[in-house]
Amino acid sequence: MIAVPTDRIAFEAATSPVAQEAMQQLVGRYGNCPLDMAKIVVALGGDGAMLETIHRVLDRKVPVYGMNRGSVGFLMNTFSVDDLPGRLARAQAAVLHPLRMTAVTATGQVIEALAFNEVSLLRQQRQAAKIRITIDGRERLAELSCDGVLISTPAGSTAYNLSAHGPIVPLSANLLPLTPISSFRPRRWRGALLPSTVEVLFEVLEVDKRPTAAVADFTEVRDVVSVAVAEDRTISVTILFDPDQGLSERILVEQFTV
Repeated sequence: MIAVPTDRIAFEAATSPVAQEAMQQLVGRYGNCPLDMAKIVVALGGDGAMLETIHRVLDRKVPVYGMNRGSVGFLMNTFSVDDLPGRLARAQAAVLHPLRMTAVTATGQVIEALAFNEVSLLRQQRQAAKIRITIDGRERLAELSCDGVLISTPAGSTAYNLSAHGPIVPLSANLLPLTPISSFRPRRWRGALLPSTVEVLFEVLEVDKRPTAAVADFTEVRDVVSVAVAEDRTISVTILFDPDQGLSERILVEQFTV
């Protein structure tokens, strides 16, 4: 149970007209606390808006409650202006840990970024990417010829990972899906389920001929030569869901959706 005074709620909204209108309605009813003083943040939009809000408040360590004013809204609750303090007080919490991406570019630049959904490598031009995959220092796949490859968090396993025909993973499983995107060789490889404690290294082969980009949520790094990925358990974010609609339940329901 989270009891939050209405004057300590901050609202963040996507730029779409429907999200902006929803924010006006909620601010008109409950006011809008400055983000740096808030005890809870309400995100309005779709899953992209939720991810952006999570990254924005990560250092503040405040819980985030989303309301769907976007399209899919897997991480969001149903929108309503009424009884927001009551809904927040009854909300169930889910704690998420991100993946940390460390990408090295062709010029030697090192770029780090966090991903609560997935880290993906994607071909930049018409030719397939060629990628070597090493796990905890041991080569597991010498060459994957593909449009790309991704590694997902359990929370993100229902997003891009699912679209790429990867498995849905329960939050409590401590597993990370590793999923190819349009794999050409080896044709029968469908990916792997990895312990959440591993470090995965992707090395781009034929860098000049087959340029490849890396994306951590919405941070894109182009012309990478290697990308290391590991779960960062020192960082966490709490997201809130209405009763009986928690994230674990949503992930379970998604596995029976046809």
